[in-house]
This record gives sequence, structure tokens and C-alpha cells, in this order.
Amino acid sequence: MLNQRNNPSSNDARYPSLAGRIAIVTGGASGIGEAIVRAFAANGAQVAFFDIQDQPAQQLAHEIATAGHTVPAYTHCDLTDIAAFQSAIGAVAKRFGNATILINNAANDSRQAFADVTPESFDRSIDINLRPHFFAAQAVAPQMRAAGGGSIVNISSGAWIGGIADLQAYSAAKAGIVGLTNSLARQLGPDRIRVNALAPGAVMTERQMRLWHTPESTAGILAQQCIPEMVRERDIADAALFLAADDSRMITKQMLLVNAGLR
Repeated sequence: MLNQRNNPSSNDARYPSLAGRIAIVTGGASGIGEAIVRAFAANGAQVAFFDIQDQPAQQLAHEIATAGHTVPAYTHCDLTDIAAFQSAIGAVAKRFGNATILINNAANDSRQAFADVTPESFDRSIDINLRPHFFAAQAVAPQMRAAGGGSIVNISSGAWIGGIADLQAYSAAKAGIVGLTNSLARQLGPDRIRVNALAPGAVMTERQMRLWHTPESTAGILAQQCIPEMVRERDIADAALFLAADDSRMITKQMLLVNAGLR
């Protein structure tokens, strides 16, 4: 069956404009973020990625180096500590040069029963799923401006469109990302900085299958898609590559659904 791969291969499209670019990826140690780190490294970008999962991050960097690609730089960083997060973004410029790509990917889609949501748990979800997107853009914009432009890709979700029970705070944050994207695109466009959002559909990562889904529930989702095939992490990475490359130089203030036509 076509498209049943998650790692870069020789058959993938290549984006020469990404070679040598400095790319920042949040939440890059696993899941969709891992696929994004692999894809950009395979296209010759110098990737700096942030996460709090040290062992998977170090293993990822080792595997990419073994594959002969530019070794990504991992930094342990809690994105809810905005001061430390912005400082880490600044350190990327000092180490490698100005970043011209930012992929705001980090998220946590933990469920909580509607009646059990507290102000603290709601705020925690916003702190993880929305605030870092804005403050990362704020920190990286001067680097992109100095470089003559750049591309910011904010990872939203199809969850806020379809509606999922016990996922209200996450859905609110992911919908907020689209509004944030539109405003940032208007704000930063004069500096040749493009800002777009990607909204993945039902990507069955290891975490999703371990915590939320079964083979039966997955089959039910496939039945609701126009294309009855699993959406893979790499499918999201492929879209991120395009939106970061010069091939999409006139595309900004858009949200792209990658969901196989779900619902």
C-alpha cells in the first residue's frame, strides 16, 4: 500500500531551499515532532529542537547522525517557562545563526472529564498548547527579520473542528492557534515572515494508541475518512516541509487540514 512509511526515503520530494536553513521545532522528540525533525534534517536543515523527553531526543539525534544527515541540536526545555524558552530560542541564533523556520508543534492532548475540569487544569492546557506558540514567534521574529524573512508553522488540530468530548481546553487552544496564526501573519508579513497553521487529523501515534485508541476505534475513524488509510506522522511533516520552503513563498495566513477528508 502506498504511503505506509514514516521515515524519509529517497522517493520523497526534496526542497533545496531548506538546505542550510536553521529550523526550530518544539516537541521534537516523539510523535509528529519526531517526524518533522527527521524530515527537515533529511532536507539539509540545521534543526534545533526542544522537548523534555531526554532519552528519546538523544536517540533521535543519534539515528539522524547515523543516517548521514546534519545532526540536530536537542535542548531540554519546559515550554511553560516562557523566560527559559525564549532564552533557548536566543541561544539557537548564537550557536548556529538566525533561525528562519519555526515549527510550533509541542502539545498535550490529555483528556479530562468535563465535570472535573478546574481553573488550574484548564490554564495548564492553555499554558502548554497555546501560549508557547505566541512567545516562540515573538522570540524568533527578530532573527527572521534580520535574515530577510522566514516561515512559522503552527500545529493546530482537527479536534476543535470535529468536536471531541472531554477535550475542551485542548480544543479551545487549538482553535486559538488559528486566530493567532491569522493575526501573526498580518503582523509579520511586512517583514517577509509567513505564518500558517497545519491541522492534523487522526494521526495514530504511539501515544494515541497507548492511551486513547484501540484497533476498533481506529477502524471507525478510517470509515469516516474519504481516504481509508491511516494518516501518518510523516504526512504532517511533509506538509510542514512545503510550508517552510520557498516553494510556498506566497502562502500565508492559511490553515491546512491534513486529515484524509475526515468527516
